[in-house]
Amino acid sequence: MEQNAYQAQYAAFSALTEQRLGELSARFLPAASGIGQAAQYSLLGGGKRVRAVLTLASCQLAGGDPAKAADYAAALEMLHCYSLIHDDLPCMDNDDTRRGRPSCHRQFDEATALLAADALVTAAFEVIAAAPLPAGSRVAAAAHLSCAGGARGMLYGQELDKHYETVRATEAQLLELHAHKTGALIAAGVELGCDAADAPEITRAALIRYARELGLVFQIVDDILDVTSTTEQLGKPVGSDAANEKTTFITLYGLEGARRLAADHNEAALAALAPLGEPAEFLREMARELLQRDK
Repeated sequence: MEQNAYQAQYAAFSALTEQRLGELSARFLPAASGIGQAAQYSLLGGGKRVRAVLTLASCQLAGGDPAKAADYAAALEMLHCYSLIHDDLPCMDNDDTRRGRPSCHRQFDEATALLAADALVTAAFEVIAAAPLPAGSRVAAAAHLSCAGGARGMLYGQELDKHYETVRATEAQLLELHAHKTGALIAAGVELGCDAADAPEITRAALIRYARELGLVFQIVDDILDVTSTTEQLGKPVGSDAANEKTTFITLYGLEGARRLAADHNEAALAALAPLGEPAEFLREMARELLQRDK
């Protein structure tokens, strides 16, 4: 896929996501309350929207209408945003900035940030329940999102992340950590897209394999950027992994080893798409872009 065509398609998916997030925030997270203001501050403050784009692209690849999947994409971004607010809190990573601005608890206060995050996660499921798709699709989407975000998914990854601040992780343990903490919501992106399109199982299975590999690429590159980039470039603190004494792909493999590992998982992601042929070209280019990202 030509770079210009890829960038234009990514921008279109992002614009659809932003439009729907604004509309749904006004409905489900009204700014009349302090927690609504805080939730909108964090949710509408930018970001790569990788998970939402995966939802829309997967829906399109499976023959569905991305516009009808926009509510699922927005719900996933709401749940992801709640996790970021919690991740920044003093009891977690204690980060002062997010996406180039003060983190939610710094802009407002810790209690408001906590409640705003709770409002986001509950709003996500309200959005799915009200989405303009068949009931069976909405039930499947709610099940996939709750599984990915809960104690068998992202939250378990967060638990492991805290545990390995004081205990050095092995390679297998680090892979398990990030398959849950980062990978679960990335895989949820393709699951929700398939739910919106009523995708055949062969398509869903290939996309899930792709997303699991992509999640590892995303996290390895995050670890690389934490030691090679700047706060200004990333929009969030760098060096926080070392400050919190976390085991990362850098501590296990070194910088060059981590880069090689990211490239290996990227190749595995691309291989997973082979059964899907030409329609998966956008997702192939997305994998290449995420491998090379600098923020």
